[in-house]
Amino acid sequence: MLRVVFLGSPPFATPVFSSLVASTRHSAVALVTKPDKPRGRGMHVQASPLVELARAHAIPVLQPERARGPEFLEALRAFAPDVLLVASYGEILRQDVLDVAPRGAFNVHASLLPRHRGASPIQAAILAGDEETGVAVQRMVLALDEGDVVYEERTRIGPHENAGQLLARLADLGAVAALRALDAIEDGTAREQPQDPTHATYARRIKKEEGAVDWTLDAIAIDRHVRARTPWPGARTHAPGGAELALTDVRPLERDPRELPGTVLETRGALVVACGRGALEIRALKPAGKGPMDALAWLRGARIELGARFGATTAGTEGPGAAP
Repeated sequence: MLRVVFLGSPPFATPVFSSLVASTRHSAVALVTKPDKPRGRGMHVQASPLVELARAHAIPVLQPERARGPEFLEALRAFAPDVLLVASYGEILRQDVLDVAPRGAFNVHASLLPRHRGASPIQAAILAGDEETGVAVQRMVLALDEGDVVYEERTRIGPHENAGQLLARLADLGAVAALRALDAIEDGTAREQPQDPTHATYARRIKKEEGAVDWTLDAIAIDRHVRARTPWPGARTHAPGGAELALTDVRPLERDPRELPGTVLETRGALVVACGRGALEIRALKPAGKGPMDALAWLRGARIELGARFGATTAGTEGPGAAP
């Protein structure tokens, strides 16, 4: 039985930690996670699902601001872990932390390494139009996601799957991959595969302003953008008239409209908007301050006319494809 200290943050880490807690072969001896933050309408500080699960099973919890320093190292060593298991912890661990566990530290990463190393691999896979992705369990080294891969699970990306939906599936897949990797590590059968650096790509952290829709792009690119930016930061645009909203479900159409990008082409039976190339059917959207709704239901209240134009917005300013 491996003694495992788990380091992670929800939502991706939650199923992975749950599978470890439920394991009869390995023991979760501690949870390391970020400090609890205010949540909900009242913005009260609430324990995360990881903390609640750990407390329910009497697993000690550490919540340092940063996973470093002598006090943290001393607390970590006191648990005498064989292995550190990491999933979406959100901090690059120092070598002295990685060295605490004699069998090593292993990270559950939401891509097929070396493709999409970095902070946003799920969104990057959708933006790139990848047909397949997965989860890789890699030995951690002092370089960004460059360690040898111990185990991987693959899955196809659905043609209309958004980042939130794919994250949920990959988190469940990560739970399976993590336990199988731990089994192989304990058995001594793990075959660690070095990554080919010539195939490496990088997915940097997403900024809120990157949600803005650029209607001058082709319809396929905008479809990928909407799926990659749902639910966060949201694929935001301005409706005709200036109201801000987020597109949540769209379909690219093979058309060649002569109208300017962002122009409304259809409002009866479907909401269709011209793009730089092709057109986009908007099926669902989320007006600012409201919940998601069907696009046709929104149309009935918005009274959008043919020829009106949608415009991208970044921090309240007009962007590419915006109406003049």
